[in-house]
Amino acid sequence: MRLDFTIISDDFFAAGAASARIKKSLQQVGIPTSLVRRISVAVYEAEMNIVIHAYSGKISLELAREKVRIVVEDEGPGIEDIQLAMQEGYSTASEEARRQGFGAGMGLPNINRAADKFEIESTVDVGTKLVMEFNL
Repeated sequence: MRLDFTIISDDFFAAGAASARIKKSLQQVGIPTSLVRRISVAVYEAEMNIVIHAYSGKISLELAREKVRIVVEDEGPGIEDIQLAMQEGYSTASEEARRQGFGAGMGLPNINRAADKFEIESTVDVGTKLVMEFNL
């Protein structure tokens, strides 16, 4: 199974739709509830990072026999200091995002905790790529 989603910057109305669809699809194919929960949390955090920080992005899920692999790529400002961005509470979210209850600086740390394998690469003024893997 493969699912692909396009995520639009600042579209708080549609934010969360991709992660909800992924959750439902994984439930339908019988993935254990605890794993679906971890995947849903990680994808939601990544989706919100695109909405809050990037210009646009995409999320792709691949379900294989032994794992779920999710690739998140965005076009945007990139991350200057990945180690700093991985610290709980660090955020570069706009005031608008904060007014809407987002931007607490927990996105990347939550993704890292939820995934069995997590890779991040980012280029300033180009964008960021996340690769998450969840063992079945």
